[in-house]
Amino acid sequence: MDLVVRTPRFPSPGETLIGLGFQTFAGGKGANQAAAIGKLGGKCSLLAKVGKDSFGQALIASLIQAGVNTENVIEDPHEATGVAIITVDQSGQNTIVVAPGTNALLTPEEVQVGFLDATFDVVLAQLEIPLEAVLAASQFSDARKFILNPAPARDLPNELLQRVDYLTPNETETQILTGIYPSDPTSCREAAQVLLRKGVKNVLITLGAKGSYLCNIEGEKHFPSIKVQPVDTTAAGDAFNGAFAWFLASGKPVFDAIRLANITGALCTTKMGAQASMPSLSEVQAWF
Repeated sequence: MDLVVRTPRFPSPGETLIGLGFQTFAGGKGANQAAAIGKLGGKCSLLAKVGKDSFGQALIASLIQAGVNTENVIEDPHEATGVAIITVDQSGQNTIVVAPGTNALLTPEEVQVGFLDATFDVVLAQLEIPLEAVLAASQFSDARKFILNPAPARDLPNELLQRVDYLTPNETETQILTGIYPSDPTSCREAAQVLLRKGVKNVLITLGAKGSYLCNIEGEKHFPSIKVQPVDTTAAGDAFNGAFAWFLASGKPVFDAIRLANITGALCTTKMGAQASMPSLSEVQAWF
């Protein structure tokens, strides 16, 4: 659950600011990505864990409203649902602190049970769950596409990277993974080459308002984004990842899937909140 405070600016260490308002929004990277797919009209099942508490119930209800299958969302009676404390300044930029709660307790065994008899074309994972659970999910991606959004960024074993069809870091995550900040075409290429050498098949770096950058052994391409006036950038990356996964699964060519994902991510920033800000398919298609 995202607990959001708007402020005129970010506070300095030790400083107290008076906020401009407080709201709660359904969030969580995996849930946001699933909601993005659902709101685009896609078929998506989320495998995750929440607490048996009011936040957990609200999150499940939000996912159902977005059109997400929640049969594999586990309710844990012993641990609280994860929360994110988010500060948003007047320009729409944010800082986020996450208390993982039940997210940190999803086990490889629960992942394996969730994948039994499941029908899917794309597996989309991120790193707000234990790495062992992500590894377990990657093992079910043979003959399917496995997309990994490496957020929050951490060191990743080659065993996992070699299973990744599309790795989708943002600029900061790219720097953490490679030691190179992707600020221009040359640095994007250098960072991507580091990840390709580790076994990733395609590196897809999200560059905020500058769009996204794809690199693989066949070449590279930059995809510009649309121009919008951002209000809250909280879930833009999640919107991009959910949209890319869905458009890829639905048979769109990769370049078109990326362009549509760019539009989805940009439109997400024009509204407050995470899942509440995900655009519909008609809104995205109007820009394509």
